Amino acid sequence: MNPGITAILKRAALLATALALVSCQAVQTTQGGAVGIDREQRMAVSAQQIDQTATKEYGQVLAAERQKGTLNRDPAQLKRVRAVADRLIAQTGAFRPDARQWKWEINVITSSEVNAWCMPGGKIVVYTGILEKLKLSDDELAAVMGHEIAHALREHARERASEQMVAGSLISIGSAIFGIGDLGQQGAQYAYMGLVGLPNSRTHETEADRIGVELAARAGYDPRAAVTLWQKMGQAGGSEPMKFLSTHPSREERMADLGAYSQRVLPLYEQARKTR
Repeated sequence: MNPGITAILKRAALLATALALVSCQAVQTTQGGAVGIDREQRMAVSAQQIDQTATKEYGQVLAAERQKGTLNRDPAQLKRVRAVADRLIAQTGAFRPDARQWKWEINVITSSEVNAWCMPGGKIVVYTGILEKLKLSDDELAAVMGHEIAHALREHARERASEQMVAGSLISIGSAIFGIGDLGQQGAQYAYMGLVGLPNSRTHETEADRIGVELAARAGYDPRAAVTLWQKMGQAGGSEPMKFLSTHPSREERMADLGAYSQRVLPLYEQARKTR
C-alpha cells in the first residue's frame, strides 16, 4: 500500500478512537438537594470497577493497621465516630436513595495524621490525629465525615479516573497524529493538569463541602461547624499552596462558601433538632 495512504488510514483510525473516548457516558450521580448540586458528569470507567478496587484496597489498609495494632484501638472513639457516621448515612437518600443500601464500613486508625476519607461504596476511615489535634466537637466531626461521604456519593474518584483515562489516551493519540514527541506530550500533560485536572479537583472539593453541610444539617448537626472546622485547620496547618497549583479552593474562598451554604441549610438543621 502507498505509504501516504497508510499514514492517512492510521491517522483516521486514531481519530476514530479519540472520538470514541470523548463520548463518555453522561450521568447525574446525585440529586441536587437543597444546595443544588446539579453538574452533569461524564464517566468512562464503570462504577463496578471502581467499587471493586476500593473494596480491595480498603481491606488491605485495614489488614495492615490491624497487624500494627492501630485499628479501632479505642472503643470509645470508635463508638463516637460510628454514631456520627450512622446519622449522616441515614440522610444520604436525600442525594441518592441507593446509598442507604451500600455496604458501609467505618473504622478508626490510631495515627498522628490529621485526615479522614471515604472510599467509593462507603468505606470510611477516620484517623485519631484529626480528632485529637483539632479537638473536634461532634458537629465538626460531622462536617469532616459529611464532606468525605459526599465525595463517595458524587463518585468523584470514578470521575477523576475517567478524566485521566480519556486525557491520557487523547494525549497519546495526539502525539502520534501530530508527531510532537515526548517533550511535546509532557507539555500537553502539564497543560491538561493546569487547565482541566486541577480546576476539576477544586470543583469536586466545593461540591463535597456543600453536600457535606447539608448531610450534617439533615442529621441534626450544626452545619456552621464546617466553618469552625476550617478555622481550626488553618491554625493547625502551615502556609497553603498557591491556588493556581492547588486541588483545593483557597482557605478564604472555602470558608466564605461554607458560611453561605451552611446558612442555606440551617432550616434543615432546625427541623432535624425538633424531631430528635
